[in-house]
Amino acid sequence: MAGSYNRVILVGNLTRDPEIRYTQSGKAVTKFSLAVNNPRNKEETTFVDVVAWDRLGETCNTYLKKGQNTLVEGRLVIRSYDDKDGNKRKATEVVIDNMQMLGGRQQGAGTGEEEFATVGARAGAPAGANNDRFGGDDLDDEIPF
Repeated sequence: MAGSYNRVILVGNLTRDPEIRYTQSGKAVTKFSLAVNNPRNKEETTFVDVVAWDRLGETCNTYLKKGQNTLVEGRLVIRSYDDKDGNKRKATEVVIDNMQMLGGRQQGAGTGEEEFATVGARAGAPAGANNDRFGGDDLDDEIPF
């Protein structure tokens, strides 16, 4: 019997600033939406709701802004709930465990070099472990991870 695998990787632009809330137990949950363009059909854009929990959620809320190009990795979740009027609804979201801010330097750094930052929620990974793929020591000191 074959196993199951649920993994989503998206690159897109934030459609709005992230919104953070806290559960009653104090866990941070941040929601935002990505606009993902179809490279084969420039007129087709998919809007995907994204959810980040705990420290990753706080980081997304702090550093991501509307329009920013971002890569996210996570799993697809389809959940059912009842709305305020008692109607059954479904929500499709990507719950992420890794995020990378993509694009050039912010606010006129002027070098033309691209800057990447990675934030992950992988269990047991040492702080900054994901940056090794990009030579983590070369990242700008302004990025705190």
